[in-house]
Amino acid sequence: MTLAVVVSRALDGLDAPEVHVEVQLANGLPSFTLVGLVDTEVKESRERVRAALQQSGFAFPHNKRITVNLAPADLPKESGRFDLPIALGILAAAGVLDAARLAAHEFAGELSLAGELRPVRGALALALAVRRGGGSRALVLPADSARAAAQVGGLDVRAATSLSQVVQALLPGDAAEPLPAAVALPKQRAVFAPDLRDVKGQSGAKRALEIAAAGSHSLLLIGPPGTGKSMLAQRLPGILPPMDDDEALVSAALQGLTAQGFDAEAFGQRPVRSPHHSASAPALVGGGSPPRPGEISLAHGGVLFLDETPEFPRSALEALREPLETGRITISRAARQAVFPARFQLVAAMNPCPCGYLGAAAATGRQCRCTPDAVARYQGRLSGPLLDRIDLQIEVPAVRPAELMAQADGEASAVVAVRVAAARALQMQRQGEANGGLDAARVDEVCQADAAARRFLQSAAEKLGWSGRRLHRTLKVARTIADLAGAETITTAHMAEALQLQRALLTA
Repeated sequence: MTLAVVVSRALDGLDAPEVHVEVQLANGLPSFTLVGLVDTEVKESRERVRAALQQSGFAFPHNKRITVNLAPADLPKESGRFDLPIALGILAAAGVLDAARLAAHEFAGELSLAGELRPVRGALALALAVRRGGGSRALVLPADSARAAAQVGGLDVRAATSLSQVVQALLPGDAAEPLPAAVALPKQRAVFAPDLRDVKGQSGAKRALEIAAAGSHSLLLIGPPGTGKSMLAQRLPGILPPMDDDEALVSAALQGLTAQGFDAEAFGQRPVRSPHHSASAPALVGGGSPPRPGEISLAHGGVLFLDETPEFPRSALEALREPLETGRITISRAARQAVFPARFQLVAAMNPCPCGYLGAAAATGRQCRCTPDAVARYQGRLSGPLLDRIDLQIEVPAVRPAELMAQADGEASAVVAVRVAAARALQMQRQGEANGGLDAARVDEVCQADAAARRFLQSAAEKLGWSGRRLHRTLKVARTIADLAGAETITTAHMAEALQLQRALLTA
């Protein structure tokens, strides 16, 4: 009886727990058994491994009883990532491979019937898990997956194209031929985003966009059709500060968990997700079995733009409340629970009424034909608790044709981005995170205001009946405005501008 153990990794949300692939060759009736809470895809690896070994020129132990255990037994295993470690375990149990070299590596890869290695989903998540575990073992992956995993620094990532190449690297003695190290893609890539200068007029909305970018605040744009709400949202990524390495790695790892996979060309660029208004709650927050990230997690570190927000299903909008507050989403199923980061910047856009022209007659010449009840029902599709979690709520009025025909004279995105970067750097130096992410315990510590500003805010909050959450969010917005001005303390002028950016609440 011979036993071999090969180390691999499963996927559990964004985590990749260690899995020991134990292979036993024993005498008895010939069989090939897989145990350890394996999915159908993993069970099918028996045929892929058998064919890959034979096509690669290795003897398959047909006359042995083969038992493969994927431990721990209570951790679900899915996909074909265990093909490679199972094949190597069979060869190691048969005495073909060097056990010491095998123990110094971790393996993941799907095998074709010809013995070629195919990419695996979640390669970056695997690499991040290996680094968290100390990175003492080299990670062997298919070539395409290895290039993605090589973005994680401090790891020994090896690229392989076939089973025979991996076996050659693990042979005993001097017969081994080391696998090539995976080469990471360049991390500094140009960000191509439309220019803020293209938006004519809307100086107030542009100012709100700058404040939202500087403090990572959520933003609601309310205005008639064609006033530039979508244009403004599309230009937010162009003024956001660049992602740091950790943000870029987590964002790329989340992208790698999807069916589309990780786009190497977009590494280091802040993601922008724009789901259609027919998207369901699971599409936004994630779901499935095994749990997959939804739009809010795929927008982690970037922008989630919801156009025609009231047209989204009520359940989908209400599902945004907890992630907006906590920056993460927990997906619970009967047998599994997965936690995904969801620190996104929400930009929502909506019309003021069903026809879209409420209050726009002077600029557009079109009268609103909606009844007061229809307007109330339409605006009521965004619940009070959800609105309470949106930092900035502003009107985007219609622009007169004369202003639209004039030459663009506003600031370019590059100019605004300099001010945003300076304000964000000040926040990172002071509290280690953007103002929008401050919890209630740190608001009083960070958002210091002078006596007049505090009296002004208290008076406004009492008259408007604000909740504690709205009060704190207004303080955080005022802190961002002060940071853009380079002020140490929040003054009445900063507080007044922060209240003006709650215009939708002030007029409710």
